[in-house]
Amino acid sequence: MFFIGIDVGTSGTKTLLIDAYGKVVASATFEYPLYQPQIGWAEQNPEDWWDASVKGIRSVLEKSKVDPKEVKAVGLTGQMHGLVMLDKNYNVIRPSIIWCDQRTAKECDEITEKVGKERLIEITANPALTGFTASKILWVRNNEPQNYEKVYKILLPKDYIRFKLTGEFATDVSDASGMQLLDIKNRCWSDEVLEKLEIDKNLLGKVYESPEVTGKINKAASEITGLCEGTLVVAGGGDQAAGAVGNGIVKTGVISSTIGSSGVVFAHLDEFKIDPQGRVHTFCHAVPGKWHVMGVTQGAGLSLKWFRDNFAHIEKAAFEFIDKDPYILMDQEAELANPGADGLVFLPYLMGERSPILDPYAKGVFFGITAKHTRREFIRAVMEGVVFSLKSCMDVLEEMSVEIKEVRVSGGGSKSNLWRQIQADIFKKEIWVTNSAEGPSFGAAILASVGAKVYSTVEEACDAIIKKEKKEIPKSSNVKIYEETYKLYTELYHRVKELYRLSLKKL
Repeated sequence: MFFIGIDVGTSGTKTLLIDAYGKVVASATFEYPLYQPQIGWAEQNPEDWWDASVKGIRSVLEKSKVDPKEVKAVGLTGQMHGLVMLDKNYNVIRPSIIWCDQRTAKECDEITEKVGKERLIEITANPALTGFTASKILWVRNNEPQNYEKVYKILLPKDYIRFKLTGEFATDVSDASGMQLLDIKNRCWSDEVLEKLEIDKNLLGKVYESPEVTGKINKAASEITGLCEGTLVVAGGGDQAAGAVGNGIVKTGVISSTIGSSGVVFAHLDEFKIDPQGRVHTFCHAVPGKWHVMGVTQGAGLSLKWFRDNFAHIEKAAFEFIDKDPYILMDQEAELANPGADGLVFLPYLMGERSPILDPYAKGVFFGITAKHTRREFIRAVMEGVVFSLKSCMDVLEEMSVEIKEVRVSGGGSKSNLWRQIQADIFKKEIWVTNSAEGPSFGAAILASVGAKVYSTVEEACDAIIKKEKKEIPKSSNVKIYEETYKLYTELYHRVKELYRLSLKKL
């Protein structure tokens, strides 16, 4: 028997087919664009996600030659916080406003005023944030009333794919946690928040625990995807919760550091616990009855991609001729630079910043540029700056007395030997890579196996499937350099944060 995991990511949708032992049988990724109509805005077309999902399912079935009857369940995951609005005819009303969009600062103030700052954190475990879905809903209501009047259902990105597959309107507790409409402690929609924000509860789907079955592949989806009608579809999870399942972060003491488009430090919690200042997010975990706390930085892999797309023309040209990933060439260049990039420091705030500074006005900065610096120092500074942003999140977890015994890395950044070593040196911890390098799609497939009753619990499935493989050990000489550079990194933001707002006024 086999299971499919679908990850509706920011750059593309990845579809994975695994067997009951966790062996990856086939995978496929199809990309699509991100639109930025204005500075700080970020949108995508939900139909692009669906098209990529259909292509992905058909591709893994074709590659694997697996009989669709042997696919027992599908698990869903994807980028969190995105706003998908459907009308009564189930048509998408407007492009989805996605997780990294920063347009909703005024709506965050509105939410804080209507619910109350302390009460909002008590219920949703987080302050009002521009990235979350609630502020996006209010933005559409405030700025596009003609669109808001048409709304029949509000969905998250992966849950739009669920609807297309099953016809059901549903979500899971981990992804719903990022909407800022969920009572996190009690794992249900918050009537109080919805009433104060005047959002009709009927607009939202039913909330499930992540391994629960939410529906079955319907006839229309069967015909277009090749899956059998009646195949189970489980709730799944937000990309970070599903990625944590795929990395075995299902018990205390084990945390993950993920470098994808965003950067995430993620820890499992057996008991509900929040940061009173709201610098990191407490959400429901994909493990039933458990929670997780995570720090999320906006511009992790996104920062390196931005550098590649705008300044790595030599590497991209070389890729055309020698069929070598530009990122590999950039990695090799950065390795030639000294730790600390000879004093060049990068603040990776290209899309504002969430954890721990919670500043939508923050902008990227290169500090300390001299005539001595070359491309290699700039690439290394970007990589180091991303890890510094993750370190600042880890500091908050330690303040909260979250136990950190072991760090496991995942995401595209985990493929880089250099980036793993930088994490070991800056975190001052051993960094482990597991046998599950596929991330959220792998976790979604594991959740599907639990929903199909192959495993009785998520923990049992992870114990059976996920194994540690190799590690990076901190280098004492590098640790000393990074301790000093990190002090400069943290001081820089405090020195320039008012300038961000000043520059905004001049735009």
